[in-house]
Amino acid sequence: MIITGMIFHSAIEPIYFLLPVLGLVIGLFGTMLGGGGGFFFLPILTLVLKVPAQTAVITSLVATLPICAVGSIGHYRKDNIDFKTVAMFAVAGILGAFAGAAIAGKISTGQLKTGFGIYSMVIALNMAFSTWKKKRALMNGTRPKSDPLSRKIARGSFFGLVAGTVTGIFGVSATAPVLAGLFTMRIPLKMVIGTSLLLILINTLFAVSAHLLIGKIDLTLVYFLTAGSATGAIIGPVLLTKTNTDHSENRIKYWYAAVMMALGVIMIVG
Repeated sequence: MIITGMIFHSAIEPIYFLLPVLGLVIGLFGTMLGGGGGFFFLPILTLVLKVPAQTAVITSLVATLPICAVGSIGHYRKDNIDFKTVAMFAVAGILGAFAGAAIAGKISTGQLKTGFGIYSMVIALNMAFSTWKKKRALMNGTRPKSDPLSRKIARGSFFGLVAGTVTGIFGVSATAPVLAGLFTMRIPLKMVIGTSLLLILINTLFAVSAHLLIGKIDLTLVYFLTAGSATGAIIGPVLLTKTNTDHSENRIKYWYAAVMMALGVIMIVG
């Protein structure tokens, strides 16, 4: 009965028919670049569709699930998931998801948008700086030393906690902290992408269960968004397998940072 009361269908608006196209693009590039693309659902729901904060968060979470689930299966079949790294991130991520959901229940739409914008900009700057620092070290002929297991576990737990908390608060796929943490693990880019999808799927599942107690899911929006995103999620891993990412990894990271920075600014001033 409680769950039934948390689900509703909004009236269909003409703009909704653009959502499958946006979902296709988000699902395609989300599964090719890591994170599932759910990072973009919250801006669409709050800025374009003017959905209230609590509904936007949980609707974004539910719409992200098919992308991450389909994408994770596709990357698993391509051996692009590092399960040891998943274990390092997952436990802290689950705790963060519940903590984030509790915080989300106490903030307004304006606070949500501002907080998301600041978070996005900070992570973008961190990713760009880390990429530049690594590139500079390689150009100088110095390679980073391999970290001991204890430090990897500590780093994985930290980024996992941040990612879970962000997922719980903003209803996004927490692409930025997950990728930031995985890039520090120095695993191949394709492995980073596949592993990030499974991690985000785990965080999102637990965040949805927590948000069911404080928010309402607009299934109409979920249907329209996932109609395209699920298709994109199927195509993404296949295209990635055929793509040579060895010489474009830094460029991809910079593009990620640029997009996150732009969205952060839009969310704050929008």
